[in-house]
Amino acid sequence: MGKTLVVVESPTKAKTIRKFLPDSYIVEASMGHVRDLPDSAADIPEKYKGQDWARLGVNVEEDFAPLYVTPKGKGKIINDLKAKLKGADALYLATDEDREGESIAWHLVKSLNPKVPVRRMVFHEITKPAIMRALEETRELDNRLVSAQETRRVIDRLFGYTLSPLLWKKIGAGLSAGRVQSAALKLLVDRERERAKFQKALYWDLLAKLSKNETQKNEHFDARLQTVGGVRIATGKDFDENTGKLAENKKDVRVLSEQDASTLREKLLNAQWIVKSVTEKATTARPSIPFITSTLQQEGNRKLGLSARDTMRVAQRLYEEGFITYMRTDSPSLSSEAIGGARKQVQELYGEEYLSPAPRQFAAKSKGAQEAHEAIRPAGANFRHPRETGLDGRELAVYNLIWKRTLASQMADARKLSIGVLIAADDAIFSANGSRILFPGFLRVYVEGSDDPEAALEDREVLLPEMKAGDVVRLEDLSCDEHETKPPARFTEASLVQALEKEGIGRPSTYATIIGTIQERGYVRKNGNALVPSFIGFAVIQLLERYFENLVNLGFTSQMEQSLDNIAAGELQSLPYLKKFYLGEEGLQNQVREREAGIDPGESRTVSLPQLKDLEVRVGRYGAYVVGKNDEEARANLPEDLAPADIRDEGLQQLLTNRNEAPKAMGIHPENGEDIFVLTGS
Repeated sequence: MGKTLVVVESPTKAKTIRKFLPDSYIVEASMGHVRDLPDSAADIPEKYKGQDWARLGVNVEEDFAPLYVTPKGKGKIINDLKAKLKGADALYLATDEDREGESIAWHLVKSLNPKVPVRRMVFHEITKPAIMRALEETRELDNRLVSAQETRRVIDRLFGYTLSPLLWKKIGAGLSAGRVQSAALKLLVDRERERAKFQKALYWDLLAKLSKNETQKNEHFDARLQTVGGVRIATGKDFDENTGKLAENKKDVRVLSEQDASTLREKLLNAQWIVKSVTEKATTARPSIPFITSTLQQEGNRKLGLSARDTMRVAQRLYEEGFITYMRTDSPSLSSEAIGGARKQVQELYGEEYLSPAPRQFAAKSKGAQEAHEAIRPAGANFRHPRETGLDGRELAVYNLIWKRTLASQMADARKLSIGVLIAADDAIFSANGSRILFPGFLRVYVEGSDDPEAALEDREVLLPEMKAGDVVRLEDLSCDEHETKPPARFTEASLVQALEKEGIGRPSTYATIIGTIQERGYVRKNGNALVPSFIGFAVIQLLERYFENLVNLGFTSQMEQSLDNIAAGELQSLPYLKKFYLGEEGLQNQVREREAGIDPGESRTVSLPQLKDLEVRVGRYGAYVVGKNDEEARANLPEDLAPADIRDEGLQQLLTNRNEAPKAMGIHPENGEDIFVLTGS
């Protein structure tokens, strides 16, 4: 029997697949891409050096032909694969099933130049049945997927290599622009601007601690003030974020001051508290859909504190080791095998009553969802319980998330009873809310995380004593509570992934790279779990908005993703699209040529912040600094950890004062008698 060479991307994947194949199959790893566009001038072959287009790595004058080179270190891998191919009767390309995997397979063919039959082998999990089935159901390379991936790569190269030199000239050396990364950064900058404009509002209300009667003093419950004299008491949602005053459409509510709250409290201490009404409402909650790439990244961040990149790295290992199905997918659907495996395990672990009445199937919400065939789930027909995997650490934690979410998707709805009680005291109405879980259903296994800490309370029971209209309740305590409105929350990795998916920017498989890239470039830093744009990130977005608005417009970026999907589906041709994008009348090349001369470097290095009146922030070679608008000599460097939305004229003025004042001695050195100074560094 002849030999068959099977090529995958990674050694781990190769090792797992080898276990399932007979000795006649040689399984080797390409270690990722074997060809790519040149990274630097040193990578450009000698015969192309001196060509105007060579720096791009794309010949825009010859139908956007890419210049592919072999990355450093990959020559030996190609030679080793060629040597093994000489003794083989067939070449099977078993790279991942998405566009990038198809592209890697195509580049392997171009690099290896095989003289034997070539087949494309695809699977979405690495189990023996899946691998054997893939051997029987091979196909040809899908040139439409290859074209879509190549178009994406070319567009990203043209975008970055055309705009980045402009940023160097107008803002600072070493900066770069990315097609999708810039749109993601704009989301963060826009949110920071909202925070900068935010004006907080203060308001008060009352919180009553009540009990049903004197014989059950430990049966306490809370009730919060709702109305006084029939007028609703203001809450945080009633205020305008930009003025700190009541919103125009909220004039029918009353804002309590501290004095108002205190006076009302004194009046109500001796009032009779009577139950006015009790309402009950039965509700059901359905489980979340099985994981796709984006939702796995979100939950990995919320529940495990993992970055999107770390979540994907762990999931990649789990896939390659045969524990889960393919982890880059837009599709939440489950195969009949997966549904059977999940329902069988639910019945074994929790009993028949915890199964949904009928198998649940799920459809993708995204119109562009087409990258893979199934949701992320435990591999095989019989799911391994987390305790039986032998995994530990992050791998166990991520597998446990996937296992629980998959089981939960086939479980019965949770049934809850929501209870609302209105309690009258004089002319004031207080409300108490409770909930009771009638049947936990899928909540036995899995509760979806949230970026809102308060949302976690939704799945907790809040028990109230039995009450009916007319009951008298006892006041145990009555407190005046001060509140202040909060600015819009900064994005976390989880909420940014959610926003990118909602806006149709990028694809789930690219989110981890997007978030990692904008951090590595210094455009964004993490403060706890929050993503904070830097001043240099602000400057980059400002320039792009002022002169190339369509390139960072979220709708434009989303439309481009749809065009790439259309190329993959064979509904759009790559070359006309590239010509329009780069060489058209409103194409990128013409935009840069026409507008570059009109871009003022000084203006580009000044960060526009709405909260500053007398001072301004600029970015320079050594970072951001503050300068007086009317006094160029007054300047001081800004601390790197200062967030753009958090600075105010007063604080910056103090920084300038400290910077320009002579240092003051704080004491005498005990050994040499010299003065010791406190210096504010910059």
